[in-house]
Amino acid sequence: MVSRMSETTATRVPRTRPADVGVPAAAVHAVLDDVEARGLELHSIMVLRHGQVLAEGWWAPYSADRMHLLYSLSKSFTSTAVGFAVAEGRFRLDDRVVDLLPTHIPRDLDPAVAQLTVHHLLSMSTGHRDDTLEPARRLGAGDLVRGFLRIPPEEPVGSRHAYNNPTTMALATLVEEHTGQPLLEYLRPRLLDALGVGPARWDTDEHGVALGFTGLHLQTEAVASFGQLLLQDGVRNGRRVLPDGWVALATRSHVDNDNDAERPVDWRQGYGYQYWMARHGYRGDGAYGQFCVVVPEADLVVATTASVEEMQQVLDVFWERLLPALDSSPEPPEKAYASESRLAERLAALALPAVEPRHDGPDAPVKFVVETDAPDQPLRRGTDLTVSRDGSDHLLTFGRSPRVLAVPCGRDRWVESRARGVPVVSRGGWTGSDSFEADVVLIETPHRIRLRANGSRLDARWNTVPLFDRPFDLDDTR
Repeated sequence: MVSRMSETTATRVPRTRPADVGVPAAAVHAVLDDVEARGLELHSIMVLRHGQVLAEGWWAPYSADRMHLLYSLSKSFTSTAVGFAVAEGRFRLDDRVVDLLPTHIPRDLDPAVAQLTVHHLLSMSTGHRDDTLEPARRLGAGDLVRGFLRIPPEEPVGSRHAYNNPTTMALATLVEEHTGQPLLEYLRPRLLDALGVGPARWDTDEHGVALGFTGLHLQTEAVASFGQLLLQDGVRNGRRVLPDGWVALATRSHVDNDNDAERPVDWRQGYGYQYWMARHGYRGDGAYGQFCVVVPEADLVVATTASVEEMQQVLDVFWERLLPALDSSPEPPEKAYASESRLAERLAALALPAVEPRHDGPDAPVKFVVETDAPDQPLRRGTDLTVSRDGSDHLLTFGRSPRVLAVPCGRDRWVESRARGVPVVSRGGWTGSDSFEADVVLIETPHRIRLRANGSRLDARWNTVPLFDRPFDLDDTR
């Protein structure tokens, strides 16, 4: 996997006091309290009402200037690119995929697959019962779209919804082939510049095509600005940015998705054009809690980045703590200002739990070895870790010479470095006479590695396991 970068100077959404937009500071406190009580690992949150940011915070070492991998929230941006392409007359929603992508059509094309249109891809109503990503990879021989088009649907086309990643890859391919531009470059002047979005990156496949179903990296404010644009029907500062009518079309339900009662409730409210309908409003979302939540009836937008397994819990917090408090009886001014002051201090001090070292550790390097083997662990059995003193900090060296990976590790601070081109931050220290703990955070993703070493043994675990290609995999040191 490679990445394509785009960057300009970012602009800020207006800021305001919570009380000035009908949100008690106590409601935001309640959101943070509930997040902590449920043990949810958020990396950032930004709440907008009436077009202004009323609360924002980042859990250190994450920060406002960092991009964050959006996973499937990327799909909503791919959908937007399709909206622009349709408005520009490059193709139509009812055009057949086989006519638009002739070089990707397999010889053994099933008649049902020949019926698929752009609309079916956008709404994921292709008739497949399950995600076809893995079989499409196997069948495509390097062409995921071709592999997808080799898989006949089990049900009539348009009859059912199944979350289906290759549909979005096909949409990204459509945009790139019919505009002659990479997806991110196509969106930059049409969407990102109009929103004042700064740095952006989109991972691509081996052919350089954007992974439309994942891989987009943006700052939290960019996600929030996008949500506000949707809330305003595609208009920003009096200027139309999105094609007229596109927001209404893309963010309404086109297909039922309540066929699986085991799904969380907010994943059974209908599906639009790469948007999920919700009990309140609609949203784009990505694995592990990357959210752009839009609630038109409340004139509310919430953007988050996170690393949570049960994403429904994040939405439950908003539905239970934030929505009911909107426009409630205002607090007396002195009490409101005091609550807002405490909230500002709390938001500024947000941080992930960090290792608290108890002593400096030995002067001589200490080696540990991974003795277990599990499919999802970041280090294979037999991998070495050598911990060395580096001034008041440490140096973590994985592997054996000549193939080693060295990661600086702060003792009481996060230290940034690059590992095989990927930005990481690390912090840790000695927690016992022969015990060492540290976190290695892939700072532009939801993921981090917790290292726990004791005696001669090393245990390494992901907080949440990276999907698809792992952006930084210490297995490579072997």
